[in-house]
Formats: sequence, structure tokens, C-alpha cells
Amino acid sequence: MKSFLAAGACALALAFATSASAKQWVDYAPQKGLWEVTSVKVDPNKIDDYLTGLKSSWVPGEEIAKKHGVIDMYEVMVKVNAADGLANVLLCQHYTSFATFDPDKKRDQTIDKEAEAMMSKDKSDAMVAGFDKYRTFVGDDLYVPVDFSK
Repeated sequence: MKSFLAAGACALALAFATSASAKQWVDYAPQKGLWEVTSVKVDPNKIDDYLTGLKSSWVPGEEIAKKHGVIDMYEVMVKVNAADGLANVLLCQHYTSFATFDPDKKRDQTIDKEAEAMMSKDKSDAMVAGFDKYRTFVGDDLYVPVDFSK
């Protein structure tokens, strides 16, 4: 009975200890921009092929977006335990501002032209069809980084 009461007292103490609410701009500060993280499940024996394909298709597209100020950095991350059945490749892009999602006809058409000049639509469609045999998109999430230095 004493151990039950002690456990109850600990649980109650923890509930009160964690009930203090954090305050934005006091305890942490949201940072400018946002990360888009696309989670992809790639057949473990095809990860090298997928990365090679990304290098010739996705990376040049990210460089175009970077050149036009839409993003300021991007990353590809591969999960070490890639065969656990979950997403095992992350495609990450850091947008400089939420405003980059606003339509900008001149910028958007320029980016489209540069992307089309980089790879023909037929070649792009064939590459995507090849990828679709061994990859599945699991998620596409937006995150705002925070700073705890306050």
C-alpha cells in the first residue's frame, strides 16, 4: 500500500511540475523561415539508385530554387537502419520565409523554364516512373525551427 501511495504522490508531483506553461519569446523564439521535410520509403536495396537519381534530378532543381531565393539550403538524409519498414530517406528544404509560397509569376515561370531546360519532360517522366517502382511518399511536413537561447 505504501508503494502505491508513493507512486501516486510521484505522479501528482510530476503533473504539477510539468504544468508550468512555456511562453513564446520568453522560453523560446520561433525562427524565420520553415523546413519542409518529405519522408520517403525506398526499398532498402534501391537506396543507392534513388540517391543517384536525386543527384541528377532533385538536386539541380533545388539549386535552381536556391538561385532564385526560394530556399537557402537543402539536405537529403538517409536512415541508418533503413530496413525497419518506415521512411528511410528525408528530403529537406529550408524556405527563407513563408512569403516564398506566395505566387510570383515572373519568378515561377523563370524557375519552370530553367527546370525544363535542365531535363526534358519525357526524361523526367521516365525517371519518376522508375522511382515509383521502389519508393513511396510517407509524409510531407512543415516545421518552424525554434531557438532556446533566451
